Amino acid sequence: MSLWLMSVILLAAGLAAGLLSSIAGLASLVSYPVLLMLGLPPVSANVTNTAALIFTGAGSSLSSLRELHHVRKTVLKVTIYALIGGVVGSFLLVIAPATTFERVVPFLVFGAGLLMLWSQFCHTVPKKVDHTNHLATTILKNTAILLVGVYIGYFGASAGMIMLSILIVTLNDSFGEINAIKNFAAFMTNILSLIIYAFTTKVYWWMVVPLGIGMFIGGYLGPVVIRHVPVKPLRIAISFSAFGLAAYLFYTAYY
Repeated sequence: MSLWLMSVILLAAGLAAGLLSSIAGLASLVSYPVLLMLGLPPVSANVTNTAALIFTGAGSSLSSLRELHHVRKTVLKVTIYALIGGVVGSFLLVIAPATTFERVVPFLVFGAGLLMLWSQFCHTVPKKVDHTNHLATTILKNTAILLVGVYIGYFGASAGMIMLSILIVTLNDSFGEINAIKNFAAFMTNILSLIIYAFTTKVYWWMVVPLGIGMFIGGYLGPVVIRHVPVKPLRIAISFSAFGLAAYLFYTAYY
């Protein structure tokens, strides 16, 4: 396959991935399999994908400045916990062998799909709670966000969807604001993870450029789409797509 054709494929995959990421946190539903199809080993595909995802985060954050301004304190808290988890996850990826990584991925993606589907049918506006319950809820929420950060650092695919599900259940903000929080926190965690990857694993930088350009455009368009289009049916469809991806990755890892 020629370099130009591969670049076109990566650009198109990045555009679709950026749009999916900024709407539902599922960029890797498209970009990760494409990188595998182009011949990258699983770990290298993951870290190359993470590098390109930074462009999605930049585009979606730039497009969501209005929403981020309204929830600045929440953005800061969520980002800090995600960053701490991202450091742990990045080092886990470096330590764990590639075979272990490849066998764990299908279950992570399947779990992400379940969480997103569950959030669509079960989320409600949180009720007011007393101080004791509020403390327990806060600890549980922060722990969950930290674990999502670990997941972003270790794999990243569908991590945005998991965080989106958690924030939908625990926050009273609008969907647009919650989505903006998710995009920014994932953006910062991916940057930190990439810094660690750059010194420990191989990143295919030439693939990052066309993939990243597409992701930036898609990431910028995502928040615009959310403001004008009902996204619930779309995210339900993406949840089932995650199940399909999990089945494909399970087959390739175990058979």
